[in-house]
Amino acid sequence: MERATDFPTDHNADWHVAVVIPCYRVRAHILDVIAGIGPQVDAIYCVDDCCPDRSGDLIEAECRDPRVKVLRHVENQGVGGAMLTGYRAALADGADILVKIDGDGQMDTGLIDLFLDPIREGRADYAKGNRFYNLEDTRGMPRIRLFGNACLSFLTKLSSGYWGVFDPTNGYTALERTLAARIVDRPLAKRYFFESDMLFHLYMERAAVVDVPMPSRYGDEESNLKITRILPTFAARNLKNMVRRVLIQHYLRDFSLASVELLFGLLCMGFGLIYGGVAWLHSVDTGRAATAGSVMIAALPLLIGVQLCLGAINYDIQSTPRTPRHPQLRALEALERRRREQNQQKAARAQAAASR
Repeated sequence: MERATDFPTDHNADWHVAVVIPCYRVRAHILDVIAGIGPQVDAIYCVDDCCPDRSGDLIEAECRDPRVKVLRHVENQGVGGAMLTGYRAALADGADILVKIDGDGQMDTGLIDLFLDPIREGRADYAKGNRFYNLEDTRGMPRIRLFGNACLSFLTKLSSGYWGVFDPTNGYTALERTLAARIVDRPLAKRYFFESDMLFHLYMERAAVVDVPMPSRYGDEESNLKITRILPTFAARNLKNMVRRVLIQHYLRDFSLASVELLFGLLCMGFGLIYGGVAWLHSVDTGRAATAGSVMIAALPLLIGVQLCLGAINYDIQSTPRTPRHPQLRALEALERRRREQNQQKAARAQAAASR
């Protein structure tokens, strides 16, 4: 029988770590970011996403770090497209953990171990930064970002099912290899919705996700992410992911009491709102106040529906994935590899016997 010890399982094991840096208008900071990456990282992939400042050329001309590889896009694909290109290259080179760091200098490269530890210790499949964990760390953050991130975080909780995570647009992340291999070829968003969409696809794999508290850093760098511009788009895409997740998880993969609560809750709320709206319009049109019976017929289903939906949400919160999947996936991967080797050995022995 295959043993789980055929792959790294602890903090002291030899994990091959790769950092992927999407490069677009980061010429002023990218060399400092690379220089700050410590020896725990084995490979660095800088993806020049058709950068108008030619960040890739600057890296090749000025950077002497042998770990660095520059990948290029002929056309701009956005941060998500750049990350997928870097992930595929890192996976092809045998990376075990894939770390994402932005090239604008807003992320402290000295924190990399904090993102690696939950995966190396078997506590998570995906670690992401959270700039809101310590209130002191948010003092230098612009107010519009505080408000926008709070709104986006709640929408992402609904759409992804990870009710315990915050700061969904935070791009400081670490992803375990076997989960990355199952996700990179899916239709992930290629622009700024990438991190939120990643959480949705991780939930579909039932991966364990943890937040890593980190301070926010704002200097002279200019972020390409504008909260006021992307909030409507994020709201629409989160709503779409929420519907997909609920249908798949609670009606296809599993059918529980929460599935019934949600269905009847929505029906009751819909009936209450429609009946109440029609009764109100009729009251306005006739000039007569609605009867107590009409009010009760509208209010009672509405209240029952709210309670049923709250029960379904509570069940959804309790069913958040908490057990890491990568130990099991690595064990299955090792078992399959052993079986292939055994089949090859059998085939070689049979061929040798036939040639005698």
